[in-house]
Amino acid sequence: MDTNFANAYQKNAIMTASSAELTLMLYEGAIKFCNIGIVAIEKKDFEKANTNIKKAQAIITELRATLDHKYKVWEDFERVYDYIYRRLVEGNIKKDIEIIEDALKYIREMRDTWKEVMRLNRVGN
Repeated sequence: MDTNFANAYQKNAIMTASSAELTLMLYEGAIKFCNIGIVAIEKKDFEKANTNIKKAQAIITELRATLDHKYKVWEDFERVYDYIYRRLVEGNIKKDIEIIEDALKYIREMRDTWKEVMRLNRVGN
C-alpha cells in the first residue's frame, strides 16, 4: 500500500472522527505503544522502549486532562488514569515488562468499557 495514501487516510479518519471515536483511538494508541515498548524491552532496545512507553504516558495524560468534571465518575477515572500513568513510569524506568503489562491490562479494560458505552449510546439513539 502507498504510504502517502495510508497517511492521508489516517489523517482524514482522525479529522472526521467524533469525540467518542477520538477517545477510542487514544486508548488504541496507548495499547499499541505499550506493546511496541514491551517488544523493544524483550529485544533490549531500551531507547525504542522508552520512546513508545512515553507516548503511552502522554496519551494517558491527555485522557486525564479531558475528563469532564460534571460527571461524578470523573474521580474514578482520575484514580485509574493516575495508577496507569504511575505504572507506566515505573515500568519504563525499570524496563519491567510485568509492570507495563499491568498498566496495559487497565488500559484495555478502559478501552473495552468505552467501546461498550459507545455501543449503548448507538443503541439508545
